[in-house]
Amino acid sequence: MATLRFLRVLGFSLRLLFHILTWELLLRRFHPTRVRRTAPQRYRAWAAAFRELATAQGGALIKLGQFLSARVDLLPDFVTEELARLQDEVPAEPFERIRPLIEAELGQPLESAFRAFDPVATAGASLGQVHRAWLSNGLPVMVKVQRPGIERLLAADLAALTVVARILSLYPPLRRRVHLDRLLQEFARTLAMELDYIAEARHAEQFARNFADDPGIRIPRPFWSHTRRRVLVLEDVTAIKITDIAAIERAGISRTAVARRLYQAYLRQIFYDGFFHADPHPGNLFVEPLDRTAPSENGRAFRLTFVDFGMVGRISPEARRWLREAAIGLGTQDARRIVGAMHALGFLLPDVDLNMLTQALERLLSRVWGLSMAQLREWSLAEAEALFLEFRELLLRFPFQIPQEFLLLGRTLGILAGLVTRLDPGFNVFREAEPFARRLLEEEQLTLSELVLEALRQMMRIPWDLGRFLEGSLTGEIRWQVAFPEARETLMLISMGFQRLIWQITGLAWWILALFLWANGQERFAWILGGIGALWLLWGLRPWPRRLY
Repeated sequence: MATLRFLRVLGFSLRLLFHILTWELLLRRFHPTRVRRTAPQRYRAWAAAFRELATAQGGALIKLGQFLSARVDLLPDFVTEELARLQDEVPAEPFERIRPLIEAELGQPLESAFRAFDPVATAGASLGQVHRAWLSNGLPVMVKVQRPGIERLLAADLAALTVVARILSLYPPLRRRVHLDRLLQEFARTLAMELDYIAEARHAEQFARNFADDPGIRIPRPFWSHTRRRVLVLEDVTAIKITDIAAIERAGISRTAVARRLYQAYLRQIFYDGFFHADPHPGNLFVEPLDRTAPSENGRAFRLTFVDFGMVGRISPEARRWLREAAIGLGTQDARRIVGAMHALGFLLPDVDLNMLTQALERLLSRVWGLSMAQLREWSLAEAEALFLEFRELLLRFPFQIPQEFLLLGRTLGILAGLVTRLDPGFNVFREAEPFARRLLEEEQLTLSELVLEALRQMMRIPWDLGRFLEGSLTGEIRWQVAFPEARETLMLISMGFQRLIWQITGLAWWILALFLWANGQERFAWILGGIGALWLLWGLRPWPRRLY
């Protein structure tokens, strides 16, 4: 079966490669206009054919399609849109095949491990499926089980994809544009992460710790007594599916409030925790109604519940710092700040003209700022085409790339945008980001103030440290080798002049810091530092000792 699967994947890939080479290398030389005109329809058809194969085969192909749907820097939108339609839902395996795997993992019969076990799966995905069960104490749980033999099937898929990647790497333009080996390695790493249910249970616990202070977010508790590498048992937190709009409205819950809480939860994960849930599709998010004591105009109280922590993303502190910078730029409509952050993060190629890109981004922000996702979708074809023509040169001259660290984040944000728009068509990501950006800016200024105070403490020590050094030189604790006996008076003169210069430089530094704080709205601190700087300068200009005249 694995060999047949390998041949199917390899055969489809080679046929697709043959068609692409025929059109792009051969026919383009003789009929360039026709090839260019029919490209969208042709590529969309190829993407649809891959989607059908992935749906039939399951396994790694579904994950690959979802993975590539986030690579908007490599693939045109008519391809990514088609790939985004791939659903990670396939028919469940028969219970007769699932039961032996669970018993082998737990090391005991199913009847001993659970009081009751529903043989009908509640959900089936490409890598596993979920069953409802009850522990011996009667507590309801959800049991996630890997599909039997899935590792062998994934190995066959990855082997075929490796062959295809090596063939594609022979094409110089593609090899210069993307490193296929690294792309495939990242994809394989993502698959391996989803297959380790022990790691997934640890992820759930980490999310629970991160949101421990937020009663509006619920994370299911894993049961380690029943969790193994291929079997995961979690607390049953099933509630209203986040895309079941009718049920949410019947429960009296505000759709806008749900969209806002989901959006704010991801802002926290990305910009504060550096650890985010990377698979926010509708089956992994639930809305749980709570009491009815909330005012009617605000809707009924609720909790937002996350499940399925197999796919998570991590953001390094350095990357998170620049992402915060970009968020501040977006919230304050500061195009230069956004471009600088994106350049530091590696989204822009080295030879990009940052000034021209900043000017173009300023024009783009002025066109789309304040528009909701629904309003953007309602643009007429003429409006969309005009915007494309205006920025076509920019897109061609400033190609961008998605660094490997942000592949999962890009996919996650794409799914998130679709969810919040479905919940609230008038949801405005720009307006919602403004208060968050202001808070980040305030925290940045607070951090900056702490850094300034530390720098001031260090500067205040300079004159005294230098004085002790010179005093030690004069008293003999620090010995100098001097070639002429009359040098003592000259050395004292030089040391006093040097010490005066240090005091004056330090005073000027106080003034520079005062001006910096003034420019950032800290007038009170600026006046205080300016006064201290003036005293520092006056002390540095004091008369010299008479014995040196």
